[in-house]
Amino acid sequence: MNNTQSTELLFELSRPGRRCHRLPPCDVPTRPLTEMLPATALADQPPPLPEVAESDVIRHFVNLSTRNMSIDTNFYPLGSCTMKYNPKRHERLAALPGFADVHPLQPDETVQGMLELLYEMQEFLAEISGLPAVSLQPAAGAQGELTALYVAAAYFRDINQPQRKRVLVPDSAHGTNPASAALAGFETVTVKSTAEGLVDLADLRSKLDERTAVFMITNPNTLGLFEKQIREITDRLHEAGALVYLDGANMNAILGITRPGDFGADMQHYNVHKTFTGPHGAGGPGSGPIAVRDFLAPYLPVPVVVKDGDSYRLEFDRPKSIGRVRTFFGNVGILFRGYCYIRTLGPDGLKAVSENAVLNANYLLARLKDVLEVPHGDRCMHEFVATARKLLRNRKINAMSIAKRLLDFGFHAPTVYFPLVVSEALMIEPTETESRETLDRFADTVRQIVEEDPAFLEKAPHTLRISRPDEARAVKNPILRWQPSAGNPTPEGAAASR
Repeated sequence: MNNTQSTELLFELSRPGRRCHRLPPCDVPTRPLTEMLPATALADQPPPLPEVAESDVIRHFVNLSTRNMSIDTNFYPLGSCTMKYNPKRHERLAALPGFADVHPLQPDETVQGMLELLYEMQEFLAEISGLPAVSLQPAAGAQGELTALYVAAAYFRDINQPQRKRVLVPDSAHGTNPASAALAGFETVTVKSTAEGLVDLADLRSKLDERTAVFMITNPNTLGLFEKQIREITDRLHEAGALVYLDGANMNAILGITRPGDFGADMQHYNVHKTFTGPHGAGGPGSGPIAVRDFLAPYLPVPVVVKDGDSYRLEFDRPKSIGRVRTFFGNVGILFRGYCYIRTLGPDGLKAVSENAVLNANYLLARLKDVLEVPHGDRCMHEFVATARKLLRNRKINAMSIAKRLLDFGFHAPTVYFPLVVSEALMIEPTETESRETLDRFADTVRQIVEEDPAFLEKAPHTLRISRPDEARAVKNPILRWQPSAGNPTPEGAAASR
């Protein structure tokens, strides 16, 4: 069905005089703007905003929404990395006026309820990680790991070890790890993986010296494997005077089962939307709080929520703090949803989250391993990495074609071509909330796809409005606004022509 309204901009739907609302007469005294603002701050005329009827606005956004995949409409086998179940109950609670209407500049005494909630969230995250000091301020997982590295840099400056400028990163790490290290002023050194997909201890030992500041490790790692030698790794780092940072992106595999602080991590971040749920997509919103050992607490960003007797306040007086990394005290809306999730489930429920996430991933692995090679064993944690390299070699079917074809069946594609240590990779993560029926439908679909004609798959998806755009061209010459052409007067035609 062609629906031109779903691709027209609101400006293109605009007609003079149309309104969605009618404001009531002003019932308070008015003053000229020139008495409140300098003339240089005032525009000569009102901004050229679109003038549209209420029905136009509603249809525009509803029609746009039908073009999107979402966790409410589709299974996401890349799981918590992008979209994870977010209870609607949390949305209703977060919209309560006492939470939604709080202003960050209110005096502490007027927001005691919110501060108590944030203080308890700090305590929860400290207990879950086994690391006693927490900052809620970072606004995303990537900013959380960057903040942790700033903390590490401040610590080594404070103890007069400026030579520690190297960060060790496994070759299977998330791509943000070396990027964060560079932004924090460190040199990145890559540590190899073994054939089993774990950290190569011999390579780690050869690169560990007095210049090492931090080893950044994800556990479970991006191959979906638990680093069995994690205690030996952390002991060796500590013997060398270095710190261990845990990338907490995969915490939903170990909640209530083991704690990073207990196996030797000194710092970690959380992805609240991954581990405890929260709406996430299109790049945000995010929250990436960090937890650290007590000797690193003085360097955490300010403010930190503290408790004085029966009251709560924001503490700014921390002379060794790295300062702010975000305005105010974090993305409170997402932290609130994570708090609700933790309070709803409790300790036993959080443990069940991990148990079910691991069970679901292993079930899918067992259902697919005979049609998609899984190079790193028959067991995984919350995710596993399959590869289409044999299919590519034998039948000219690559990972991208499988991912694109899944869209025709109403499944979002898994993460493809990551981690880089596996060629033709498909990273599959079902999360803890999907039913066995959904997993079976997905597995049956993958099994069907790999039997299809390679030429047919190469042109997938076949049922969507756009098949395979020229991604390189889109990056170099992005079209950010629809413009009709003489030969294609409709938005659909213009899109198709590109």
